[in-house]
Amino acid sequence: MRIVVDDLSGPQIAHFLAEHVQQMRSLTPPESKHALDLDGLRRPEVTFWSAREGDAVVGCGAITRLDARHAELKSMRTAPTRTRSGIASRLLEHILTEAQRLGFTRLSLETGSADFFLPARRLYSKYGFDYCEPFADYRPDPNSVFMTRVL
Repeated sequence: MRIVVDDLSGPQIAHFLAEHVQQMRSLTPPESKHALDLDGLRRPEVTFWSAREGDAVVGCGAITRLDARHAELKSMRTAPTRTRSGIASRLLEHILTEAQRLGFTRLSLETGSADFFLPARRLYSKYGFDYCEPFADYRPDPNSVFMTRVL
């Protein structure tokens, strides 16, 4: 598996992200959905990585710069056929390293509060993320959980 900065121009990543947004819409009420679509991920403050095996996209993740020291983890996803295979851990390790290299000292995230998101919350806890109050433009939401960690 290789993890690369992705310019989001290929059809495989477009399809992978469309499935992600569709899945999030099926799990979360519209007012609580925070998954970014392709246009949202193409903003200049976003760095996006895809995990690939050959030409296949098997995972992805991104960070959005909130300010000079604080970034938000976004769009973490593993291909449904590859869950629990270590892809998310490798991606998260890579993104944590890159966030530090880019000069960030804090990384925060929003994820769902439903049982579906429990494996993600466990992964983030394993990597040192602690629960926190809403950050940036987020507001308290019973469908959201907020986590952060110092880098």
